[in-house]
Amino acid sequence: MPETPAAPDNPRPDEAPLAPDDLRSGFVRTPDGIHLYWRAVGRGPVMALCNGVGVGADVFWKYLTAHYRERYTVVLWDYRGHGRSDRGLDPVNTDVRIERHADDLALVLGAVGGGPAVLVGHSMGCQVALETWHRHPDRVRALVLALGSAGRTLETFFDQPFSLPLIRFLHRLSVALGPLSNVLVRPFLESPVPWFLATRFTLVDPIYAQLEDMRPYMDHLVTLDFRFFTRAVLALQEHDAWPWLPEIDVPVLVIAAENDKFTPMWCSRRIVELVPGAELLVLADASHAALIEQPETIHHRVDRFLAERLGETP
Repeated sequence: MPETPAAPDNPRPDEAPLAPDDLRSGFVRTPDGIHLYWRAVGRGPVMALCNGVGVGADVFWKYLTAHYRERYTVVLWDYRGHGRSDRGLDPVNTDVRIERHADDLALVLGAVGGGPAVLVGHSMGCQVALETWHRHPDRVRALVLALGSAGRTLETFFDQPFSLPLIRFLHRLSVALGPLSNVLVRPFLESPVPWFLATRFTLVDPIYAQLEDMRPYMDHLVTLDFRFFTRAVLALQEHDAWPWLPEIDVPVLVIAAENDKFTPMWCSRRIVELVPGAELLVLADASHAALIEQPETIHHRVDRFLAERLGETP
């Protein structure tokens, strides 16, 4: 539950119905009293974008939004505790399970209207998109799963066995330190060191990734309570969609990157093997940040997928 006072039952001014236009925004209130921010850009069938953990709605989607806004209503939204959605939530006990995010997205799609959506997920957003189909199949037309897994993610993070115990240790430590954990972590995140390490160890492509595209991610991450962030990361491990992937009955495109250190490419291949009729795009030399490294290639392949599987003209 949020630490901030509960909102009144009457809607906020920006929740009020807006006249159809190329830009709408608003908030939806969840059953546990949290306000979620959403923004709809463009006109046409709905395409909803699902972020990675710790990522705000305005970080990695600018190229895709610009490409599709002429043909789709592109929906960007912030997870609970992220971006413009309610902040100051209990960093230890707030429900940040993937199942909760999926239910939150269903509320957002209900507020936006326009019928079932094409869900595009990045990183954790792939799990959110999959779970939304599982829990709310009437809300989903197709899935585009970019650079993410289907669950138990920390077991494959960096393809190293130490990833899960390390994250568990960091979460326990941050909870023990309380607010002091933020005092210790934020100076590091605000320094040039993360960008240096990311390019030095090719966590992002040192040639195609631009600092100006990554800076919004760091600027947003530094605003999150470290206890909240590590709890949200652990939630990736608690979710498991692998057993029911063969039941998926909507078109699915999976996007993988050769140099993705966070999601090994074999995870993407396994999703394609399990989901009937799923298709795979492999991006050469790309990293986990491929959305901002190779946007034109991604857009071209998604255009073809939507044309061939949904009959929509590029």
